[in-house]
This record gives sequence, structure tokens and C-alpha cells, in this order.
Amino acid sequence: MAVVLDLLNRDPRPRLQEQDMQAEKPRHPEKAHRPDQPVMRKPDWIRVKAPGSPKWAETNRIVRENKLVTVCEEAGCPNIGECWEKKHATFMIMGDTCTRACAFCNVKTGLPQPLDRDEPEGVARAVEKLGLSHVVITSVDRDDLPDGGAQHFADVIHAIRARSPKTTIEVLTPDFLRKDGTLEIVVKARPDVFNHNLETVPSKYLKVRPGARYFHSVRLLQQVKELDPSIFTKSGIMVGLGEERNEVLQLMDDLRSADVDFITIGQYLQPTKKHHPIIRFVTPDEFKAYETTAYAKGFLMVSASPLTRSSHHAGDDFERLKAARAAKLGN
Repeated sequence: MAVVLDLLNRDPRPRLQEQDMQAEKPRHPEKAHRPDQPVMRKPDWIRVKAPGSPKWAETNRIVRENKLVTVCEEAGCPNIGECWEKKHATFMIMGDTCTRACAFCNVKTGLPQPLDRDEPEGVARAVEKLGLSHVVITSVDRDDLPDGGAQHFADVIHAIRARSPKTTIEVLTPDFLRKDGTLEIVVKARPDVFNHNLETVPSKYLKVRPGARYFHSVRLLQQVKELDPSIFTKSGIMVGLGEERNEVLQLMDDLRSADVDFITIGQYLQPTKKHHPIIRFVTPDEFKAYETTAYAKGFLMVSASPLTRSSHHAGDDFERLKAARAAKLGN
């Protein structure tokens, strides 16, 4: 599950009114005038558990009572029923508006509001209240900030550790492009897992992830290991965007050359008709083949399936990741 804590927009008005306002102002202004793209029907193998169990309802209550905004809802995550039942959470910090305009993403695009200096403590309180053993902290891209939000990430990590010292912390960061010296701030805070997603193969960056640079992202992950080899590194991609199999295999090699421990591979699902179209649905057998190949290339952990998402099963995967490293070192 991805739970987004929005402390920058404390608007008490009903959510329906907020949606009406968004209808007047496009969520993705850069996509508003694009022609509609075809939306493919989902195949039989993409089936998820419907939300509504008692535990899901309890999580829903906590979300509402604490005025949280969820990526699960905003992005229409297919795993919301399963994850909310387990109270798995990913907090999105630094607001809900991104300075980038990636063709696959459903997060709002625009000029973000100033940082809320009380947010780190607010996130820490929510982690404590939910009783999380493992938490994922992600954010929108904040190209408007001198450090890209690196110090804010560090402040959130420190605040969680102060309240919940036994909770393990995974960060899913932006690329801090053209923000020299900022990566060190996050690494110095010592998250247990440093995740930065490549999202797709390099040939698709111009259309899918135009504000980013593929080899900068690979180098970012490599630098994390150079700065602190004890931190687990992780990256994820979507397939079904028109990539070729050999391109995915080369991407695996690029990540292994950067000593990345964990790769996730999931099916791209189109948020709206204005987003990048699905070129094809990758079959479960193909995902299994990717998993086998990735393990053969030396990854400690691989998660590859149609419904794999970067933070899906993050806590369980972290335990497996630690065990895999221990086994490799002979401990």
C-alpha cells in the first residue's frame, strides 16, 4: 500500500468539492490538449482482491481520521485491497504536486507549495500510530528546491527513528538531477534501503521520462553504495511501454554494474487516456523469465510480476533481502 501524508494542503472542504475544483484546473495541464490514447482491456491474469475487509476498513478509518491522502486512491493502485488489509504504508512527502511531467505518472503536475517544516514529525507520529515495522518514504520531484528535498528526506528519517527506533526505513527518492552534493545528505541519514526507480529502458526516456537522464539515475544508485556499502539499493521498472527484451536485460546489467541489490519489474497500467498508452501486456511467463534471468545476473532480490509495484510487500521483501545478503556472506 502507498499511503501519502499531505500536511501541506489542510483544506477542510469535502473531497467532492476538491474534485470539482480539480475538474476546472487540469490535474496534468501539460497533457490536457493531447489526443486521447487507446486504453487496452486488462487480461485475465491482472486480477486483484477487492477492498472492503474489516482490516481494510480499519486502515481506511485511520487514513480518514488523520486526514491522509493516499497514492493508492489517487493513482488507482491495483493492490490497494491487499495492502490496506495489512496496514502497509508508503508516505509521500513534500506535497502532492510534482515539478516533472512524466508520461506514465498520475501525480499532479505544477508548482508545489513551500515545504512544511512540521511534516517530518507528522510522518513520524503516523508511523508510530500505524505500528509499522517497515515504512517507505517517497516524494514528488522538487526541482524547485536547491537540494531537491534531500534535507527533508533526512529530517523525516531522523524523526521516525526518534519515535520508532525499531522501524526499518526505505526511501524512494527522486534523481536529484543537477543538485550536486545533495545525495550525501540522504545517505548520511542511513536509511535501511535506498530505492530510486529507473522506470523504463533508456530508449524510452524521451517520451516516458523526459525530465530525467538514464545514466544519471544509474550513477546515483552506484554512488549510494560508494558512500555507504551497508545500505541496500533497489530500483524498479515498468514493462509494456514498447521496450524490447534485450533492452531490459541490458538494464539489468547496468544496475548490476552499479551493485544494485534488488530489482522490481511490473506491468505498466495506463492512468488515463491522456497518458502514455500500454503497448502490450507482458505475460506471467515472461515475468518469470525476467525473474530467473535477474537472479542469474546476481541480484539478491527480484520481484517480477504483472502486479509488482515498487513498494508492494516492501517489509517482507526487506527481511528476505537481509537473509539473502547474510547467506551470500556466509553468516
